[in-house]
Amino acid sequence: MSAKSISLPKINLQDILDDFKYLNPNDPGAWPLIPKIAVLLGLFVAILVAGWWFVWSDQLTELESKRREEETLRQQYLDKKRQAVNLDLYTQQLAEIDRSFGALLKQLPNKSEIEALLIEVNQAGLGRGLQFELFRPGQEQIKDFYAELPIAVKINGSYHDFGAFAADIAKLPRIVTLNNISITPVKEGGVLSLDATTKTFRYLDEEEIAKQKKPAQGAKK
Repeated sequence: MSAKSISLPKINLQDILDDFKYLNPNDPGAWPLIPKIAVLLGLFVAILVAGWWFVWSDQLTELESKRREEETLRQQYLDKKRQAVNLDLYTQQLAEIDRSFGALLKQLPNKSEIEALLIEVNQAGLGRGLQFELFRPGQEQIKDFYAELPIAVKINGSYHDFGAFAADIAKLPRIVTLNNISITPVKEGGVLSLDATTKTFRYLDEEEIAKQKKPAQGAKK
């Protein structure tokens, strides 16, 4: 039999429509084949849609949430593992920070040493031939673990002597800074007037630190 002799069955749409038109809902077993298949496919699609809407959608959302949670936990695990591997290095760095902080703290005088430091600042200026018109300590300002003492100074001298005085201040064993510097001429002959705020610092004793912590603890409560 040749390929030309093979013919496909003709589909009569009117017959199919009639099959659906004259269905007996009380006797589904007697329905024609095409309506049965169509109803079965419709039921299958309806079950899929209902399953997606009532069951699978929530499950997929929960699955995605669990995946994100898993990724977060995995990243936390890797971070903690990395910290555990570098624990010795972190401990060493912390010890170095403590030593550096202790060295810096030793550069801050205590209450009993602050007066001697003020004398050293004054002597540094006099040693350079500078004349103090003003040397007035201001109100001490309490910080977290240290106190800042500003000193208003007005000094007469030459520009070169001012530079030498600043260098001497920087060489002191304690931390002293020059701030808000203003230099103006006083008279002929190279005499200048320097107005500045000299700041020195001291660390707080245990009693002062305890007083500082009380307001902070009250604010937290």
